[in-house]
Amino acid sequence: MFESAELGHKTDKESYAAAVPALRAALLDAQFELLDLKNFAVVVLINGMDGAGKGETVNLLNEWMDPRHIQTWAFDSPTEEEAERPFMYRFWRALPPKGRIGVLFNNWYTDPITDAVLHKRKKARLEQRLAEIRRFEAMLVREGVLLVKFWFHLSKPGQKARLKELEKDPRTRWRVTERDWRFYEDYDRYRDVASHALRQTSTGDAPWQIVDGSDPRFRALFVGRSLLQILRRRLELAHHPWTPRQVAPPLATAMDTLDLLGSLKLRQEMKRKQYEDELERYQGRLALLTREAAFRKRSLVVVFEGSDAAGKGGAIRRVTAALDARQYRIVPVAAPSEEERAQPYLWRFWRHLPRQGKVVLFDRSWYGRVLVERVEGYCSEADWMRAYAEINDFEDQLVGAGAVVVKFWLAIGKDEQLVRFKEREAEPHKRFKITEEDWRNREKWEDYAHAVCDMVDRTSTEIAPWNLVEAENKYYARIKVLRTLCERLEAALGK
Repeated sequence: MFESAELGHKTDKESYAAAVPALRAALLDAQFELLDLKNFAVVVLINGMDGAGKGETVNLLNEWMDPRHIQTWAFDSPTEEEAERPFMYRFWRALPPKGRIGVLFNNWYTDPITDAVLHKRKKARLEQRLAEIRRFEAMLVREGVLLVKFWFHLSKPGQKARLKELEKDPRTRWRVTERDWRFYEDYDRYRDVASHALRQTSTGDAPWQIVDGSDPRFRALFVGRSLLQILRRRLELAHHPWTPRQVAPPLATAMDTLDLLGSLKLRQEMKRKQYEDELERYQGRLALLTREAAFRKRSLVVVFEGSDAAGKGGAIRRVTAALDARQYRIVPVAAPSEEERAQPYLWRFWRHLPRQGKVVLFDRSWYGRVLVERVEGYCSEADWMRAYAEINDFEDQLVGAGAVVVKFWLAIGKDEQLVRFKEREAEPHKRFKITEEDWRNREKWEDYAHAVCDMVDRTSTEIAPWNLVEAENKYYARIKVLRTLCERLEAALGK
């Protein structure tokens, strides 16, 4: 994997000086063309051997291009806030919007490789992490991100010479630490692990570029020219913008719908007196559970989806009435903003993930990709089909970081929805809840039913199952939501 990078390439001063002005001008032209198009984002990953010139190259890219439109992130150990969330949280926050370039120095490859080298993780864990990274990068590429991955390499003698050179100079001595020398002692293992990781994650969509880091002038020109070539190729493709495909026929059959939503008894019995008794009981139970000492090391992510007028807002209010106002946040999800459209679709949900001991309730969620966007044709069939696996990966990361993920689909029938729509129109204080879009969506009731069946079948997992709530009796629906939350929290906290 690294044979060519260990040949010791050299570039003389004259050749370097002659090449840089034209290269800088071309990089700037490409950068501003990207900024004007706003068609895709560029993420440049910088990884590699200590002493191979990673930091110098990052500084050079900011010098050669307009730094106002480059977001540079250098990742160290996670902060306390970051450590309380899934591993990928801080990288999602660093993704640039469309039209911009993000340079990520020591990114999602650093910890898996380092842990494997220091024997902190078993080989199976490394394979699992690399598989997760492949799926993550595939999703980024399909969401319009141009991934450019550079691995800076040095031979073992070259690394030793470079570290000694840095130690000798008072201006750079601070850059060499005991950790660097410890990694040098493990050079052979580090090289083997890195070679394996790069082979496993160098794909057609996001191949690795191996940089010989032994000569500063050579590596600068190599990185600049490689970035320019990759960027220019993508800009040429960007002049042929993608247009949404015609909406594909639903995958589910009418029988599938009857088996799931059609099989629910949507109107369950519950009188007001029973409701008030059970409301007090379950709200008190939920309040105590979220104040447990064990909950301080967990978090709660609650997803509310359902037909329009199914009672999501009323259920959410009964949940939050049991919580400390300092402990929870409600995230209402509508059409994405301009800022959100410039990012992969999951980005806007990653930014709202709770810290340990906190609760976030999503009033609609990431499932919009496989519901509204699917039915209305806002994305292609390939996009919403791949979203099922991406959503499962996302929720798996949440649970792996200690979150309890509870998902509710509030179900009502088409006739009941019509009754509630008319009630809303008749009530002055509820009139704002009903829009032309709500009426238009009723015309696609069957399409949404098919999409819901597919959603539940493909994303109801053992760690984050769907809870179908028969919601034509609002009393029953609210109690079922509260009871389910209590039961899921009790199971997670070992009660």
